[in-house]
Amino acid sequence: MTDFSRADIRAVVFDVGETLVDETRMWADHAARAGVTSLTFFAVLGVLIERGDDHSGIWTELGLHPPAGLTQTEPVDLYPDAFDCTETIRATDTIVGIAGNQPAGLARRLSSTWVPVDFIASSSEWGVKKPSKGFFARVIDAAAVPENQILYVGDRVDNDIAPANSMGIRTAFLMRGPWAHIQRHRPEAELADLKLDSLEQLRDIFIDAANQPDAECGDGGDVS
Repeated sequence: MTDFSRADIRAVVFDVGETLVDETRMWADHAARAGVTSLTFFAVLGVLIERGDDHSGIWTELGLHPPAGLTQTEPVDLYPDAFDCTETIRATDTIVGIAGNQPAGLARRLSSTWVPVDFIASSSEWGVKKPSKGFFARVIDAAAVPENQILYVGDRVDNDIAPANSMGIRTAFLMRGPWAHIQRHRPEAELADLKLDSLEQLRDIFIDAANQPDAECGDGGDVS
């Protein structure tokens, strides 16, 4: 964990799955369409995460072909704290963006929720995906501020925290979803500038800074 000051941040960029969006409904629907119980499906997903394998390999692991027309996340899946957090941060004259490994149509789906952001981008639109450095180079370009003034918020050590850190981007590790709970003990988790249990905590950091503009925010420790 490193020293963190809200005053250093001019842009906050959010991952999508298990950061802004609850993927439980999507994964459960995948299981139902494949004729697999949710318990079996989620157990196999956990094994893939622990091994560091791509989750798309779940169909091979189960000996199945992916069902046609897999469910995508929709506005109904937005986490309750997502809107308030993005709205509050943006109201502090901070650039707010969304960028993650997502299929085409992400901007359309999230725009319909009226989530207050300055830009929405996906790996399918950029033609490059996490954890590649090329993805985070595009994040820097989209935010249009120096990399050390960007805070990237995500739930995965392998796809979010470690690669963003390698590009000089500040990071917040959000402890929710299966990847976060399985990967939280990895040494690279300590690269995060912040560890959060919810987006409400991140919102409160920006609220406190707005109320005390001359004060430094955070002491580099957990905010939980």
